[in-house]
Amino acid sequence: MKPRPLPSRPASAALAPGSRPRPGGIVAATACAVALAAVPAFGQVPVTLNGPPVQVRPYVPEPGLPEITIPQGTPNPFPSDPTRSSGDGSGDGGSSGGGGIVASSDALSTMLGQPWGAAAVANAQALGVNPSALAATCVVESGCQNLGGRVAQGAFQMTPSTYTAMINAAVAQNPSLASQIVPGLAGQMDPATESIAAAEYLLQGTQYLQNQGIANPTVLDIRSYYNFGPSAGANIANAPGGASMSAYLSPTVMQQNGITANETVDQWRASVSAKIGTAAGQSVVI
Repeated sequence: MKPRPLPSRPASAALAPGSRPRPGGIVAATACAVALAAVPAFGQVPVTLNGPPVQVRPYVPEPGLPEITIPQGTPNPFPSDPTRSSGDGSGDGGSSGGGGIVASSDALSTMLGQPWGAAAVANAQALGVNPSALAATCVVESGCQNLGGRVAQGAFQMTPSTYTAMINAAVAQNPSLASQIVPGLAGQMDPATESIAAAEYLLQGTQYLQNQGIANPTVLDIRSYYNFGPSAGANIANAPGGASMSAYLSPTVMQQNGITANETVDQWRASVSAKIGTAAGQSVVI
């Protein structure tokens, strides 16, 4: 007599009431859960950055989109200057500036955005000039771009004779700068080298304005000296706001600088301040 085979239960059949599951399934499921829990979640590991964030620099242009250019430069390391004046540059005996504080400014950020900007800042400081004053000069003269010209050239738009005189004076004052200079007039088209000459010119201009009764010349005060020369520059820096620019400048000079016939000193100061921003009321020297 053959034994009768036991009926098999389909895999999908439910357990009968009161029956107990086989322990093997529970052990296997528990082991899998433990194994998964032991795997570290790499996507959630915190990372601490050192230094500035990594900047994405695209190198393959996307069809149909303009090419992206990211300027090379140095972030502005200087703090804002809480002691600067309103920047109206009223002349009249001189307006108080930053009190010799090396402070940030919109113009300084623009200059530091250039590859030579950090070197220019160091050159200004080596001569005792506020870097914001130097930066404001290149912003107004060229937008801090190395431009050519029939007479004035470079980022600071100096004439060859003025550049030569100022670069020699700067090296005489601080001989350590000699090693950073591109020799001859070729240095005029090297912005870092020309920044030395421009800073020296600002320093000499400050001393000249001080001798004309402006105790603490501001960047706005020195702008008239740099733009129009010693005599006219001092007169404009000391002039009342309602005076006409035509009282101090020839029609040719006014036309060359885009100054209208009825423009007042205050209007000219406002136009310059709009270009150099927060640097306007800072002191030229530090």
